[in-house]
Amino acid sequence: MQRAAAALLIVLFAILMLADVVAPYSFARQFRDTPNAPPDRAHFLGTDALGRDRLSRLLYGARVSMLLAPAAALLSVLLALGLALFAALAGPWCERAALAAADLCLSLPWFFLLLASRALLPLNTPATTAALVTFGLLGLLGWAGPSRVLVAAIGQYLRSDFVLLARASGCRPARLALVHVAPNLIPLVAAQFLIATPGYLLAEANLGLLGLGIPEPVPSWGSLLRELESVSAIAANPWALAPAVLLIFVVGCFHVVVSADRSAG
Repeated sequence: MQRAAAALLIVLFAILMLADVVAPYSFARQFRDTPNAPPDRAHFLGTDALGRDRLSRLLYGARVSMLLAPAAALLSVLLALGLALFAALAGPWCERAALAAADLCLSLPWFFLLLASRALLPLNTPATTAALVTFGLLGLLGWAGPSRVLVAAIGQYLRSDFVLLARASGCRPARLALVHVAPNLIPLVAAQFLIATPGYLLAEANLGLLGLGIPEPVPSWGSLLRELESVSAIAANPWALAPAVLLIFVVGCFHVVVSADRSAG
């Protein structure tokens, strides 16, 4: 099951990276003669209210989210790893301070700060800048959860025999962290990365639903889901559910991969 989910994610990621080739039209092209058209041979998922091809916008929008969400997850995990290594090797006081800072960060409503920061951007902010700011903030604010897990794991490694032998041989803290401890944390870092990525996909979708995601005309999962705000519109255009179905599928595949890793561990 894990291999199938991972394979599906890889295939989907490859298709999205080739959106320029796979998509039948540009995401901004308008077919003004056929707004809100049902699916047909020319438009497999129909068109939206502006006459834009839904399938093309889904491919381009999912590509934006699937590129930047893993980048934000990687940023948060690397920040957590660096902080955890420094705190654990610097001594018990630094370790307690890092854990206290992580607890404080987890207790604060950072989503509202994210909303405020995103809302402060000018209305004419380029889509690329808005996307980088959105996912950059997600990555910078997401270090607390992984850091607690990594600090606990590093503490166990520091009490192991191979670390004690390295210290006895005069190994410096920097070499101890980078050569002896960090390589053993790769599976745990990978698991934290897989856990964070779908969370960032959902966070961007929430921002898009509130109108604070990536601005038009560049699509993203959040902006595509805004069409689902109207129940009557969904009843008239059920194919508009395609972005939600694909998002649920991607998040489910990530959770299958992560749960399989936990069971194996």
